[in-house]
Amino acid sequence: MSRFSEDIRVGLDRDPATKSALELVLTSPGFHALRIHRCAHRMWGWGWRIPARLVSNLARFLTGIEIHPGAVIGRRVVIDHGMGVVIGETAVIGSDVLMFHGVTLGGWKSTGGQRHPTIGNDVVLGAGATVIGNVTIGDGARIGANATVTKNVAPGKTVINANQVIR
Repeated sequence: MSRFSEDIRVGLDRDPATKSALELVLTSPGFHALRIHRCAHRMWGWGWRIPARLVSNLARFLTGIEIHPGAVIGRRVVIDHGMGVVIGETAVIGSDVLMFHGVTLGGWKSTGGQRHPTIGNDVVLGAGATVIGNVTIGDGARIGANATVTKNVAPGKTVINANQVIR
């Protein structure tokens, strides 16, 4: 299955409000931002830094979703209601991740190296969730709406606010 058709399938599976592939392709800003990011990321890898940033900025202008072209994003990621999502340069996002509007995967310091979060597979990032710094969110974790996370989260755990793990 091609990445394009895989993105359509997962978008339809995870967004019950979208009724057809055509509707998804024409109206989903999260879908658009991720497709454009793949192009910008490829350019970034080729060393075409400025063109990659320009493509990334175009995506931000069109979708309201800011993804740095250096960020690494896995397969079957869905950004639902994506306005205000920010994903930093050294962020790494696993596969089968679902994130909602207002999510920030930000850096804590301006020095080199890994400055942004690593998000495992099958993670849900609730609306307005903020994950800052070189932290790891384990596979299957759930980050609640408006939670702020600055420490590692173990696989399968749920964080509701200020690093408060509820299960």
